[in-house]
Amino acid sequence: MAWRKECLDLVLVPLGLMIMSGYHLYLLHRCVRSPETTGIGHENHYRKAWVERVLQVEGKERGLYLTVIASTITASTFLASTSLALSSLIGALVVSSSHNIFINSVVYGDTSSSVITVKYIFLLICFLVAFASFLQCARSLVYANFLISMPNSDIPVSYVQKAVIRGSTFWSIGLRAIYFATNLLMWIFGPIPMFVTSLVLVAILNISDTNSTPFHQFKSAKSHSMFRRISEEVHLHLQQ
Repeated sequence: MAWRKECLDLVLVPLGLMIMSGYHLYLLHRCVRSPETTGIGHENHYRKAWVERVLQVEGKERGLYLTVIASTITASTFLASTSLALSSLIGALVVSSSHNIFINSVVYGDTSSSVITVKYIFLLICFLVAFASFLQCARSLVYANFLISMPNSDIPVSYVQKAVIRGSTFWSIGLRAIYFATNLLMWIFGPIPMFVTSLVLVAILNISDTNSTPFHQFKSAKSHSMFRRISEEVHLHLQQ
């Protein structure tokens, strides 16, 4: 059987997707088993400490801290809108896709109309997943914003921490969907660029997702509040 360039899509594309998927499964395992070795676990550790400290502040003084969440909500909304716009564009391309002379002459791989349609559909799925993830991120952070800004409340810290961590998790999923979309976007130019992009992305993500800095062990909220109360009492005593 003679070798045909169409066979490259059957070999390199699944291999590239397996490399990307395998890396993210490995990253998920590290996040669950050894979160201190990952950038995601490192960030979540400090997010929990941030929430704990914010809830120690008086409700009327939390406006500055709420802007941190508001900026993330704005970014999530923007990325969700961008993903939706790209999904609409790709949907239009799927409907109007046809044989292209430029694609036939440049792409070394399968250039049949059915394969081109499959490429666009996979891209569409990735951007729709990103859109849904960023929306859920904004939803979770809006809920966290609501809990933090509630006056005279005794909401447990863990409730707000879960909302913030859930929002950051959806944020990470949305970004990972965009990474996959970037990989699949290169498939339009052929299976070889797609496979090379898979290797490059995994190498870059492995560096950015690895953390070697040990967790900083923050003091508990109770001890921190006790020290603050003692310092306030000493200050009042000195004023008298």
